Amino acid sequence: MAQQEQERRLVTFRVKRYNPEGGERKRYTQEYKLEVMKGQSVLDCLNDIRWKQDGSLTFRRSCKSGICGSCAMTINGVNRLACETQVFALGASTITIEPLRGFTVIKDLAVDIDPMVEKIHAVRPYLITKSPPPSDAERLQSPEERARLDGLYECILCGSCTSSCPSFWADENYLGPHAFLKAYRFIADSRDEAPGEHFDALDDKHGLWRCHTIFNCVEACPKSLNPTKAIEALRRELVKEKIG
Repeated sequence: MAQQEQERRLVTFRVKRYNPEGGERKRYTQEYKLEVMKGQSVLDCLNDIRWKQDGSLTFRRSCKSGICGSCAMTINGVNRLACETQVFALGASTITIEPLRGFTVIKDLAVDIDPMVEKIHAVRPYLITKSPPPSDAERLQSPEERARLDGLYECILCGSCTSSCPSFWADENYLGPHAFLKAYRFIADSRDEAPGEHFDALDDKHGLWRCHTIFNCVEACPKSLNPTKAIEALRRELVKEKIG
């Protein structure tokens, strides 16, 4: 019996909800009680709530494997991936779930990510080459050149870092750490032949210089990446670019 109690727990989920058609009651908090088994993630529980208690609850999810970034949300005050967050590991009988802060909420836990995508597009997140491709091989890198991309390409664009950034809260046009990390992934790539074209959007009052090195983005990243380190590297590269 004691073993069963250790593997099951009654948990209250306090979900911050938003219904754009709700009239005077657009924003409210709703509680759901759920018996949770050891090993269940927050996403598992949200699915159970939606399927068995309240079909109107809205949130994003896709891969359930920590790869797509769709289920990023604020859980007990911290930006996390719901699919990777184990309920028992939180150690709380009440779990508060909110949409990512700083983004416009569409409904409940689903936020508008279009501005985030537009900011990624602004940094031209792809290899820019001027020379013709080799006729008999790929564009090759040495192992050392390839190693420079570690900690950059793993970004899943969940938005957790940008949502945690005070500069983003204060300036809706701020590019955000997610865009800086993506930009440096290509600027650091030895095969890219036009770093200046990535810098066009970065050297701006809404760009690199608005970062105040608070490191919230580092703490928030579910993949343990370091956007602040990338921002500092981008600043160095930009100064080199400016002085020729």
